[in-house]
Amino acid sequence: MRLKDKVILITGSGSGIGKSTALLFASEGAKVIVNDLSGVGLETVSEIEAAGGEAIFIQSDVTDASSVAAMVDQIIQTYGRIDVLFNNAGISGVGVLHEIEPEAWDKVINVNIRGVFLPSKYVLPHMIEQRKGSIINMSSCIAEIGLARRASYAATKGAVLALTKSMQVDYAPYNIRVNALLPGTIMTPFVEKYLKNSYDDPAAAIESLKKRQLSEELGLPEDVALAALFLASDDSKFVMGSPLYVDGGAVFGKNA
Repeated sequence: MRLKDKVILITGSGSGIGKSTALLFASEGAKVIVNDLSGVGLETVSEIEAAGGEAIFIQSDVTDASSVAAMVDQIIQTYGRIDVLFNNAGISGVGVLHEIEPEAWDKVINVNIRGVFLPSKYVLPHMIEQRKGSIINMSSCIAEIGLARRASYAATKGAVLALTKSMQVDYAPYNIRVNALLPGTIMTPFVEKYLKNSYDDPAAAIESLKKRQLSEELGLPEDVALAALFLASDDSKFVMGSPLYVDGGAVFGKNA
């Protein structure tokens, strides 16, 4: 029970990595706030409760200031504190820069950067008051490497990594830790749908993706959830402003 009685907000936790993390955190004793833009997060809550855990669902748009402020106020009214914030919500963007429409660019920037800024903005005053907390920001290994046709996504994930380091300097005096997760290619429902819709031969595409990692396998949502558990728990009390790679060796290795 590494998270016993910790109050944890996970944005974008209706599916994929967020859902796997919510389930894991609840099994480790956390009181989990499941957040999603749609009502799909209710399914996550149902699974947690069926397993004997504690969770509530709050539907909120992480790009809307009033929506996020109301969500944080509800959490404080219910639990009195927030111990961990996992800024997991995000979307992908595909295309070389000169082909991306401005509206598509703005949407990726808005969700992936503003969607980290706003939850952090409204949670941090409570963490400062309690003089303790852990914030986990979802970056990506693409922040460290070049990858074809991912201009907007790479820009946002590089920004999140830089923001993480800056936040850590500002909030270290309050005993607040801020770290980033940098996953490689993770086989989430979103990735499966993308492969099915974008490639004539999805199986061949998967094999090609596997070659990016030294592991020669794609990651699972549970792999990232376990890394998030480390950063959320007191086991990582000496880890501050760090990028934690969960990428099967994509950044620091190269297959022969």
